[in-house]
Amino acid sequence: MTSYAFPDDLLQAQRDWYAAYRQLAQEENPSRTTVLRRTLQRLSVRITTHPYWATVPGRAPAARMALKQQTWEPTAEEARR
Repeated sequence: MTSYAFPDDLLQAQRDWYAAYRQLAQEENPSRTTVLRRTLQRLSVRITTHPYWATVPGRAPAARMALKQQTWEPTAEEARR
């Protein structure tokens, strides 16, 4: 298995994406869901257009999956919520 050296800002953006997604799944307030959906859209753009992806040509799909797997588990702070 190949390991990837993801930049901290890319790791954080993916963690933030998962946190917003988890919040959206539990949210009942319609105005709050709109905010969370916009947050997900903004983070999706930030993640997919990150300059890091240009450094892994031909392996980008595998690297994207590795990023998702590495950041899937909630942080200790998110788990407390």
